[in-house]
Amino acid sequence: MDFSLLKAVYVNCTLKKSPETSHTSGLMNLSKNIMKKEKVEVDEIRLVDHEVASGVYPDMTEHGWQKDEWPQLFDRIFKADILIVGTPIWLGEKSSIAQKLIERLYAMSGKTNKKGQYIFYGKVGGCIITGNEDGVKHCAMGLLYSLQHVGYSIPPQADSGWIGEVGPGPSYLDEESDAKNNDFTNRNTTFLTYNLLHLAKMLKEQNGYPAYGNSREDWDKGKRWNFENPEYR
Repeated sequence: MDFSLLKAVYVNCTLKKSPETSHTSGLMNLSKNIMKKEKVEVDEIRLVDHEVASGVYPDMTEHGWQKDEWPQLFDRIFKADILIVGTPIWLGEKSSIAQKLIERLYAMSGKTNKKGQYIFYGKVGGCIITGNEDGVKHCAMGLLYSLQHVGYSIPPQADSGWIGEVGPGPSYLDEESDAKNNDFTNRNTTFLTYNLLHLAKMLKEQNGYPAYGNSREDWDKGKRWNFENPEYR
Protein backbone atom coordinates (compact mmCIF):
# COMPACT_ATOMS: atom_id res chain seq x y z
CA MET A 1 0.00 0.00 0.00
CA ASP A 2 1.24 3.47 -0.88
CA PHE A 3 -0.07 6.20 1.43
CA SER A 4 2.65 8.73 0.61
CA LEU A 5 0.29 11.24 -1.03
CA LEU A 6 -1.83 11.57 2.12
CA LYS A 7 -1.66 14.24 4.81
CA ALA A 8 -2.85 13.82 8.40
CA VAL A 9 -3.33 16.37 11.17
CA TYR A 10 -3.53 15.49 14.86
CA VAL A 11 -5.32 18.04 17.03
CA ASN A 12 -4.49 17.47 20.68
CA CYS A 13 -7.22 18.88 22.91
CA THR A 14 -5.34 18.54 26.19
CA LEU A 15 -5.86 21.29 28.77
CA LYS A 16 -2.08 21.54 29.27
CA LYS A 17 -0.08 24.19 27.46
CA SER A 18 3.27 23.27 25.91
CA PRO A 19 5.79 22.18 27.05
CA GLU A 20 3.84 20.44 29.83
CA THR A 21 3.60 16.69 29.33
CA SER A 22 0.41 15.54 27.62
CA HIS A 23 -0.56 11.90 28.11
CA THR A 24 -2.96 12.26 25.19
CA SER A 25 -0.02 13.27 23.01
CA GLY A 26 1.81 10.15 24.20
CA LEU A 27 -0.91 7.86 22.84
CA MET A 28 -1.32 9.92 19.70
CA ASN A 29 2.40 9.39 19.02
CA LEU A 30 1.76 5.66 18.47
CA SER A 31 -0.53 6.53 15.58
CA LYS A 32 1.74 9.32 14.33
CA ASN A 33 4.73 6.99 14.17
CA ILE A 34 2.80 4.55 11.99
CA MET A 35 1.76 7.40 9.71
CA LYS A 36 5.35 8.60 9.38
CA LYS A 37 6.64 5.10 8.63
CA GLU A 38 4.01 4.93 5.88
CA LYS A 39 5.43 8.21 4.52
CA VAL A 40 2.31 10.22 5.34
CA GLU A 41 2.82 13.95 5.87
CA VAL A 42 1.95 14.62 9.52
CA ASP A 43 1.06 17.85 11.33
CA GLU A 44 0.15 18.27 15.01
CA ILE A 45 -1.68 21.12 16.71
CA ARG A 46 -2.03 21.55 20.48
CA LEU A 47 -5.11 23.73 20.41
CA VAL A 48 -4.71 25.21 23.90
CA ASP A 49 -1.41 26.81 22.80
CA HIS A 50 -3.35 29.09 20.45
CA GLU A 51 -5.76 31.96 20.99
CA VAL A 52 -8.88 30.39 19.55
CA ALA A 53 -12.04 32.35 20.26
CA SER A 54 -15.30 30.75 21.32
CA GLY A 55 -18.10 30.88 18.79
CA VAL A 56 -19.62 29.35 15.68
CA TYR A 57 -18.48 31.77 12.98
CA PRO A 58 -15.41 31.29 10.76
CA ASP A 59 -13.60 34.38 12.11
CA MET A 60 -14.71 35.62 15.51
CA THR A 61 -12.81 38.91 15.17
CA GLU A 62 -15.77 39.90 13.01
CA HIS A 63 -18.02 39.26 16.02
CA GLY A 64 -16.42 41.24 18.83
CA TRP A 65 -13.27 39.21 19.64
CA GLN A 66 -9.92 41.00 19.59
CA LYS A 67 -7.96 37.96 18.40
CA ASP A 68 -8.80 34.62 16.83
CA GLU A 69 -6.16 32.23 15.48
CA TRP A 70 -8.78 29.80 14.17
CA PRO A 71 -8.66 30.90 10.49
CA GLN A 72 -4.93 30.10 10.32
CA LEU A 73 -5.35 26.80 12.19
CA PHE A 74 -8.24 25.84 9.96
CA ASP A 75 -6.02 26.20 6.91
CA ARG A 76 -3.68 23.59 8.41
CA ILE A 77 -6.57 21.28 9.32
CA PHE A 78 -8.24 21.60 5.93
CA LYS A 79 -5.06 20.77 4.02
CA ALA A 80 -5.09 17.33 5.63
CA ASP A 81 -6.95 14.34 4.24
CA ILE A 82 -7.23 12.88 7.76
CA LEU A 83 -8.15 14.56 11.06
CA ILE A 84 -7.46 12.77 14.36
CA VAL A 85 -8.85 14.48 17.44
CA GLY A 86 -7.18 13.60 20.75
CA THR A 87 -8.74 14.41 24.11
CA PRO A 88 -8.44 13.52 27.80
CA ILE A 89 -11.52 12.57 29.79
CA TRP A 90 -12.83 14.98 32.41
CA LEU A 91 -15.94 14.02 34.40
CA GLY A 92 -16.70 11.39 31.79
CA GLU A 93 -16.66 13.88 28.91
CA LYS A 94 -14.25 15.14 26.27
CA SER A 95 -12.30 18.23 27.28
CA SER A 96 -13.64 21.76 26.92
CA ILE A 97 -10.92 22.34 24.32
CA ALA A 98 -12.26 19.42 22.27
CA GLN A 99 -15.74 20.91 22.43
CA LYS A 100 -14.37 24.24 21.23
CA LEU A 101 -12.71 22.45 18.29
CA ILE A 102 -15.99 20.84 17.32
CA GLU A 103 -17.79 24.18 17.52
CA ARG A 104 -15.21 25.86 15.30
CA LEU A 105 -15.28 23.00 12.77
CA TYR A 106 -19.06 23.39 12.74
CA ALA A 107 -18.55 27.08 11.95
CA MET A 108 -16.88 26.08 8.67
CA SER A 109 -19.31 23.31 7.72
CA GLY A 110 -21.68 25.52 5.74
CA LYS A 111 -19.00 26.24 3.14
CA THR A 112 -19.01 24.18 -0.06
CA ASN A 113 -16.39 22.60 -2.31
CA LYS A 114 -16.08 22.79 -6.10
CA LYS A 115 -18.83 20.18 -6.49
CA GLY A 116 -21.22 22.21 -4.36
CA GLN A 117 -20.97 19.66 -1.51
CA TYR A 118 -20.31 20.62 2.09
CA ILE A 119 -16.64 21.38 2.51
CA PHE A 120 -15.54 18.38 4.60
CA TYR A 121 -16.90 15.80 2.12
CA GLY A 122 -14.07 13.47 1.14
CA LYS A 123 -12.09 13.94 4.33
CA VAL A 124 -11.70 11.28 7.02
CA GLY A 125 -11.88 11.56 10.82
CA GLY A 126 -11.06 9.56 13.95
CA CYS A 127 -10.26 10.11 17.63
CA ILE A 128 -7.90 9.06 20.43
CA ILE A 129 -8.92 9.23 24.12
CA THR A 130 -6.97 9.01 27.40
CA GLY A 131 -7.91 9.27 31.06
CA ASN A 132 -8.11 7.79 34.54
CA GLU A 133 -11.86 7.20 34.54
CA ASP A 134 -14.44 5.50 32.38
CA GLY A 135 -15.63 7.28 29.26
CA VAL A 136 -13.51 6.30 26.23
CA LYS A 137 -16.47 5.06 24.20
CA HIS A 138 -18.74 7.87 25.38
CA CYS A 139 -16.24 10.55 24.34
CA ALA A 140 -15.56 8.79 21.03
CA MET A 141 -19.30 8.56 20.37
CA GLY A 142 -19.73 12.31 20.69
CA LEU A 143 -16.64 13.21 18.69
CA LEU A 144 -17.28 10.79 15.84
CA TYR A 145 -20.93 11.80 15.56
CA SER A 146 -19.91 15.46 15.39
CA LEU A 147 -17.25 14.82 12.76
CA GLN A 148 -19.58 12.87 10.49
CA HIS A 149 -22.33 15.44 10.96
CA VAL A 150 -20.16 18.23 9.55
CA GLY A 151 -19.06 16.02 6.64
CA TYR A 152 -16.11 13.88 7.67
CA SER A 153 -16.20 10.18 6.73
CA ILE A 154 -15.70 7.71 9.57
CA PRO A 155 -14.16 4.27 8.87
CA PRO A 156 -14.61 1.15 11.03
CA GLN A 157 -12.73 1.17 14.36
CA ALA A 158 -12.18 4.92 14.16
CA ASP A 159 -11.31 5.36 17.84
CA SER A 160 -8.76 4.11 20.33
CA GLY A 161 -8.15 4.85 23.97
CA TRP A 162 -6.45 4.06 27.24
CA ILE A 163 -7.74 4.50 30.79
CA GLY A 164 -6.16 3.69 34.10
CA GLU A 165 -7.94 2.71 37.27
CA VAL A 166 -10.92 4.84 38.23
CA GLY A 167 -9.77 7.72 40.42
CA PRO A 168 -6.27 9.11 41.07
CA GLY A 169 -3.51 6.96 39.68
CA PRO A 170 -0.87 6.67 36.96
CA SER A 171 -1.63 8.12 33.54
CA TYR A 172 -0.65 6.86 30.09
CA LEU A 173 2.98 8.02 30.04
CA ASP A 174 3.69 7.17 33.71
CA GLU A 175 6.02 4.18 33.88
CA GLU A 176 4.00 2.44 36.59
CA SER A 177 0.92 2.37 34.35
CA ASP A 178 2.63 -0.03 31.90
CA ALA A 179 0.25 1.44 29.32
CA LYS A 180 2.70 1.03 26.45
CA ASN A 181 2.37 -2.74 26.81
CA ASN A 182 -1.43 -2.74 26.74
CA ASP A 183 -2.21 -4.98 23.77
CA PHE A 184 -5.83 -3.85 23.50
CA THR A 185 -4.85 -0.20 23.18
CA ASN A 186 -1.93 -0.94 20.86
CA ARG A 187 -4.11 -3.06 18.58
CA ASN A 188 -6.95 -0.55 18.44
CA THR A 189 -4.58 2.35 17.78
CA THR A 190 -2.97 0.42 14.93
CA PHE A 191 -6.33 -0.56 13.42
CA LEU A 192 -7.58 3.02 13.81
CA THR A 193 -4.57 4.37 11.96
CA TYR A 194 -4.72 1.97 9.04
CA ASN A 195 -8.49 2.21 8.65
CA LEU A 196 -8.15 5.99 8.42
CA LEU A 197 -5.41 5.56 5.83
CA HIS A 198 -7.37 3.06 3.74
CA LEU A 199 -10.52 5.18 3.60
CA ALA A 200 -8.60 8.40 2.94
CA LYS A 201 -6.68 6.75 0.12
CA MET A 202 -9.86 5.42 -1.50
CA LEU A 203 -11.60 8.78 -1.29
CA LYS A 204 -8.60 10.69 -2.59
CA GLU A 205 -8.22 8.35 -5.57
CA GLN A 206 -11.94 8.75 -6.36
CA ASN A 207 -11.79 12.54 -5.93
CA GLY A 208 -14.16 12.32 -2.97
CA TYR A 209 -17.85 11.55 -3.30
CA PRO A 210 -19.87 11.97 -6.50
CA ALA A 211 -22.06 15.06 -6.33
CA TYR A 212 -25.14 13.14 -7.44
CA GLY A 213 -27.79 13.53 -4.75
CA ASN A 214 -25.74 15.53 -2.23
CA SER A 215 -24.80 18.90 -3.72
CA ARG A 216 -26.06 21.81 -1.64
CA GLU A 217 -25.56 24.19 -4.58
CA ASP A 218 -27.59 21.97 -6.93
CA TRP A 219 -30.34 21.67 -4.31
CA ASP A 220 -30.52 25.45 -3.94
CA LYS A 221 -30.84 25.73 -7.73
CA GLY A 222 -33.90 23.47 -7.62
CA LYS A 223 -32.43 20.06 -8.48
CA ARG A 224 -34.15 17.27 -6.55
CA TRP A 225 -32.81 14.04 -8.18
CA ASN A 226 -35.36 11.35 -7.20
CA PHE A 227 -36.81 13.14 -4.20
CA GLU A 228 -40.53 13.79 -4.17
CA ASN A 229 -42.68 15.38 -1.51
CA PRO A 230 -45.33 12.88 -0.40
CA GLU A 231 -48.89 13.62 -1.35
CA TYR A 232 -51.16 14.14 1.62
CA ARG A 233 -54.86 13.47 1.11
